[in-house]
Amino acid sequence: MINPQKNSNIQGFPFGIGGVLRFHFGKHLRIGGEGYSSNLQYGKNKSFLSLGWGGFLVDCHWNINKFTVFCGGTIGGGSVKNVRIINSVSANSMDKNAIYSKYAIMLIDPFVGMEYRISRRINLIAKVDCIVNLVQKHPDFPTGTRVYAGFVFLHTKNLIRN
Repeated sequence: MINPQKNSNIQGFPFGIGGVLRFHFGKHLRIGGEGYSSNLQYGKNKSFLSLGWGGFLVDCHWNINKFTVFCGGTIGGGSVKNVRIINSVSANSMDKNAIYSKYAIMLIDPFVGMEYRISRRINLIAKVDCIVNLVQKHPDFPTGTRVYAGFVFLHTKNLIRN
């Protein structure tokens, strides 16, 4: 019998999309929210893992010329879907070939990163984080350091009129 709790070697290069909405308070504090969805195909049988999550974000940032360095954290929740394919599917097989799991998570996500200003409205961003599941531990939960790279599109409006 196949053990559905056995951790299958989940590793690889996930792809996804996400976004952040931050409001500036003072010179260095930003508060807001963020959310992401990432997908990973892994293993020799092309199993599939999807992680979707979002939450409340607090970070501190420091501007150094065209760079913005930041660190902070997010607390929130989301869900994980995992289709682990046990053996290659053949047209003649009636055996159970896959295990499907889906569960909710509550998480904290500490992070550090850097943005580089390309223009007034576009920044390049690099970010490193490590999601920690706060509730029931699942052997197929994707843990470890994650690296993000992408663009941030800015919409700033001066709310204080002089």
